[in-house]
Amino acid sequence: MTSTSDRVRPASGAFPTTGAARDAVVPGRDPLTGTTGRAGIDAVRRVRRGWARRILVADLLVVAVVGVLGAALAPAAPGPAVSAALVGGLVVLVGAALAVRRCWHPLVVCSGGFEYTRVLQAGTGALLVLALCEVALHDDRLRHWTLFVLPAAVLAVLAVRGLGRAVLHGRRRRGIGLTGVLAVGSEESVEALVTRTRRAPEHGWTVVAACTPAGVGTCAGVPVVGGLDTVAEQVHRVGAEVVAVGTAPGWSGQRLHRLAWDLEGTDLDLVVDPGLMEIAGPRLHVTPVDGQPMIRLTQPTFRGAARVSKALLDRLVAAVALLALAPVLLGVAIAVRLDDRGPVFFRQERVGRRGRPFRMVKFRSMAVDAEAARGALRSDLRDGPLFKMRRDPRVTRVGAVLRRYSIDELPQLLNVLGGSMSLVGPRPPLPAEVVEYADDARRRLLVRPGMTGLWQVSGRSDLSWEETVRLDLRYVENWSPGLDLHILARTVTAVLTGRGAY
Repeated sequence: MTSTSDRVRPASGAFPTTGAARDAVVPGRDPLTGTTGRAGIDAVRRVRRGWARRILVADLLVVAVVGVLGAALAPAAPGPAVSAALVGGLVVLVGAALAVRRCWHPLVVCSGGFEYTRVLQAGTGALLVLALCEVALHDDRLRHWTLFVLPAAVLAVLAVRGLGRAVLHGRRRRGIGLTGVLAVGSEESVEALVTRTRRAPEHGWTVVAACTPAGVGTCAGVPVVGGLDTVAEQVHRVGAEVVAVGTAPGWSGQRLHRLAWDLEGTDLDLVVDPGLMEIAGPRLHVTPVDGQPMIRLTQPTFRGAARVSKALLDRLVAAVALLALAPVLLGVAIAVRLDDRGPVFFRQERVGRRGRPFRMVKFRSMAVDAEAARGALRSDLRDGPLFKMRRDPRVTRVGAVLRRYSIDELPQLLNVLGGSMSLVGPRPPLPAEVVEYADDARRRLLVRPGMTGLWQVSGRSDLSWEETVRLDLRYVENWSPGLDLHILARTVTAVLTGRGAY
């Protein structure tokens, strides 16, 4: 049961109380909630601290469980007293390492890659301490704990964090525990921020009000409560916890500095949007020039040694996967053949890296004459250059099952092995689609297309063309090995749920 204090609602009377502006303050808010102003901020922070405490208890509990299992499976089983001491020592060691890395800070818990990095750093530190203890004490019994139990405990903590993040994102999508944001800037920058927060509520932000040069009206359904000179006053009145500053005419660095001074002594966060859409992480660096912080944007990391290492890893994993999945592939091939006596594989020309064409192979999931019948279906089912249809009459009975769980795409491992595709990357486009690409969409061709990617794990065919391009460009601009691992992990959930697979 969700407590009403978990939900966020702006102060009663802080916004226009009639019309669309009032109704659009917080989309999906709980009308039974009465938290206002400072109380609203405190309610959100109590929820955040409470969630961090739950994760703390879950971390220590799962480490204790792993420790008990590790003691039971030890080659030379110690006595009950020694086992209890070892389990207690493991809990204390891992807990201390997590505390030193501030892994239970409310802003770190369930934050994604940043959180996982800290947990891994804490685990590495704990492993180093345990290894030093083993050497210093000359106790071979600790080797089992160093090599197996402690790494397993860290992996278990990561699993707990991943599960907690999934649950928290689900709560946020229902409007629970969202952080109120006062957006500051031009109408265009405010509208862009509102769109992003509504598109991805799992990140925990909701724009409750805005300050724009006009100072009145609404912007993207959010009430405008004042001008650019009233931000410090309005942020307390509307009960926001974050002030997000975007671009605006006449908004100078000096003006931003004054706003920072005005917010000193409060516990509000001031966030500045650099205006670099979909570029983040390893490409953004802060470089001071005569005391002035400057954002330095480096070139995309997908080049040189990084590109070569990714290609080698792709081919190694594809080779291992083909060997491991050989019985499954054989069974699927027989099922496709027996369904309608047609060919097992479907080969189609796609466009790869740098615009080079290649033949992509899949298990056939449609009737043999599917391509010929496509012209009759295309006229009213387009989304940009893409052709999508929920109940495509060309799909066979076996093909519907294959598409539901993306089994039809497994033969693309052959493309990965051959180097024309990658395990992770943008969607492989058809030549006819590339002809219609705008300049921004063509940047997708800078990397090899992938069997899975951000668009596949974010909804696949349920996404619009603009969303597909945006996600693929985010991947191209921000590629890293960690991002590939994150997408591969999310692929498992996407395949099991079948969301957008048709």
